[in-house]
Amino acid sequence: MRNNPAMAHRIAVLALDHVVGLDLGTSAQVFGTARDATGKRLYRVEMCTPGGRPVRVTAGYAAHPDHDLSLTETADTVVVPGIHDGSPLTDGTVDAEVAAALRAAHARGARVMSICTGSFVLAAAGLLDGRRATTHWAHAADFRRFHPSVHLDPGVLFVDDGDILTSAGVAAGIDLCLHVIRRDHGAEVANHAARRCVVPPWRDGGQAQFIERPLPVGDGAASTAATRSWSLERLGEPLTLITMAGHARMSVRTFTRRFREETGVSPARWLLQQRTDHARRLLETTGLGVDQVARQAGFGTAAALRQQLHAAIGVSPTTYRRTFRPPTGDRVPG
Repeated sequence: MRNNPAMAHRIAVLALDHVVGLDLGTSAQVFGTARDATGKRLYRVEMCTPGGRPVRVTAGYAAHPDHDLSLTETADTVVVPGIHDGSPLTDGTVDAEVAAALRAAHARGARVMSICTGSFVLAAAGLLDGRRATTHWAHAADFRRFHPSVHLDPGVLFVDDGDILTSAGVAAGIDLCLHVIRRDHGAEVANHAARRCVVPPWRDGGQAQFIERPLPVGDGAASTAATRSWSLERLGEPLTLITMAGHARMSVRTFTRRFREETGVSPARWLLQQRTDHARRLLETTGLGVDQVARQAGFGTAAALRQQLHAAIGVSPTTYRRTFRPPTGDRVPG
């Protein structure tokens, strides 16, 4: 990478068809606000595409680049924004020209980054094999299916694996860019860039706090679905395996086996997850105190809720509430 402090660090944003609009602009916006003490820009951000052709943006317009893939031959960092369609998402492959450009940039020492599903492009190019990476949580199953050799962690906002960095969905690209500025130039420059973008310089927790977990549904008299529905209405009450099996009119052994077949987890693990999710909903949508939330969700005490929430998503109840619900009395612009 460029060592001459008089020269701005060159960033090539490699955009493909169906590029996500926010992801496409993130690098230019965040890196473009980074300045040194004299006010000089520290990064120069340019966009390139295969053949220098326009690409379709998911927001309903076309982006016209100034460069073709030759820009990646001299860039200090190459960033691949997320996409919402195309072969990297549909079958785990990428155009040979794009793959070659990314591999060549990495081989000569350029830093390579992805935002959101841009990680599918890096993986298809073979750059993530044997490495830790992340992507948008909603695409984690497809990513694992296409790229089993990648150590995917869908619970974090970004993964810094040295010369290759990946981020989770959409706004997590902002977190990653600020992290890179912090790594390159220190906290003061990164914090200033964050203020210019009106975003926090660092977010607690990870992507896990934003993941939606739909419940598996069973059918028929042999299903445990009815007992699951019954349990969801009684999360604040003591619920034991024996109680749940009794409601299902099954032996504990049969109930446990069928429950795991239908949900993929044990009854105890499922119950803990539902109580955690219920606590999250209460924190998001009500003004109940943490003690009340803990009781209504079945944790009993605020201390138990704090311990579980931190283990599950990496933040405290208070921090989680601040993320999803403005403090009482705050005027929300409308």
